[in-house]
Amino acid sequence: MKPKILKPKSVSISKEVKFGCGVTIGPNVVIEGECVIGDNVTIGANSVIVKSSIDSGTKIFCSVIEESKIGANCSLGPFAHLRPHSTLSDGVTIGNFVEVKNSSIGRGSKAAHLAYIGDADIGENVNIGCGAIFVNYNGREKNRTVVGDESFIGSNCNIIAPVVIAERTYICAGTTLTQSTQKSDFVIGRVRQEAKPGKAENYLKKR
Repeated sequence: MKPKILKPKSVSISKEVKFGCGVTIGPNVVIEGECVIGDNVTIGANSVIVKSSIDSGTKIFCSVIEESKIGANCSLGPFAHLRPHSTLSDGVTIGNFVEVKNSSIGRGSKAAHLAYIGDADIGENVNIGCGAIFVNYNGREKNRTVVGDESFIGSNCNIIAPVVIAERTYICAGTTLTQSTQKSDFVIGRVRQEAKPGKAENYLKKR
């Protein structure tokens, strides 16, 4: 089927690409290599898709997808980046400035903004907060992280691989996780706040 292309002169599509019904493509889109685009997919302006498959109903906004598989009814972007060997199940949200690399993300899971998910296997209905980082490289080797279903990873968490986060684990914002968890653990790992009354004024005067 031929997609609806809003500004045909600005779009580049390889001959190998296969489209379903009802596909809409915005301006300045590039689709390269053997791609399969399912029914009713929307590919917004300035997106780049390379050797990937996208199932029906998914919406992509100003994002880059390389050698990856995306399920149905997903939402990507704006400014998301799926690097090679990434797989999204149905109903996944990958939002603003989220990078996914060599990872699988289960049905209904969300990383709405400003996160890095590398070398990880994420379960279903997992929430990954703003600024969460999956620390997969220790300077010598790459390691993987496993996250169980219905877990919550708060904002600005560092997940130091290799670890296994059991299902329904709750990781508080600002935690650096270095050990695996058990089911339904509540995890907090950050320095306790200390206040020194009146010291700020003296400190600033020294500058």
